[in-house]
Amino acid sequence: MEKLDTTSFVPLYQQLKDIIIENIDRGVWSPGDKIYSEQQLSEQFNVSRNTSKKAIEDLVQDGVLYRIQGKGTFLSYPKIEQSLSAFYSFSQVLKDKGLKPKDIILKIKVEKATHKVAKALQISKGEEVIMLQRLRCVKDEPIILESSYFPKKCIRDIEKLSLVGEIPLYDILRNEFDIIVNSAKETFEPILISEEATYLEVKPGSPALLLERVAYDPSKVPVEFCKSIVRGDRCKFYTELI
Repeated sequence: MEKLDTTSFVPLYQQLKDIIIENIDRGVWSPGDKIYSEQQLSEQFNVSRNTSKKAIEDLVQDGVLYRIQGKGTFLSYPKIEQSLSAFYSFSQVLKDKGLKPKDIILKIKVEKATHKVAKALQISKGEEVIMLQRLRCVKDEPIILESSYFPKKCIRDIEKLSLVGEIPLYDILRNEFDIIVNSAKETFEPILISEEATYLEVKPGSPALLLERVAYDPSKVPVEFCKSIVRGDRCKFYTELI
């Protein structure tokens, strides 16, 4: 059994964190496995409950572990990585990684465009748009809360959007409405999750990325404005510099 060095300048909680990470690297636990409780760590390494609690809390904050109320602490699944070097589909990214995407439709409704939505879609403020809100999940775990807005004049039958749980959104736009999306502009901004926490099954104040996308057809006409709140503990984006 690994031991903590009480004579070291490295704090005991940090030594405990290092041991847990070493065990993870050695394959002692697999993603989704339950790890030792704070009490078990305290007894095994002869440290205070506060020390083991601090080690666990730091690893949860780092996204290495996650907690389920009343059940314990578990090893997190690897973050979903996505390159920013090309146009991408979240569903296709998951499929390419051998994961099973699942969309849960929360709302499909007609509403009046706010100033921000109107500017993105290059329409008049107050003009009618279709709003589609959905949860993007991996298996049954919510990863992204996404709200898409389309000019109402482009969507002839709003009910067709309800197929998005079975068919990729851009395939529906192409096949049902003759809308071809072939480019987009995205912005990224770090935020803290607030009222969205319930949907994403995280605590308020958890880190996230706010993604805003304007998607264009081949004539560079904007056909979708999308606002996505992406869990920071489950996703990361990268780019390659050459």
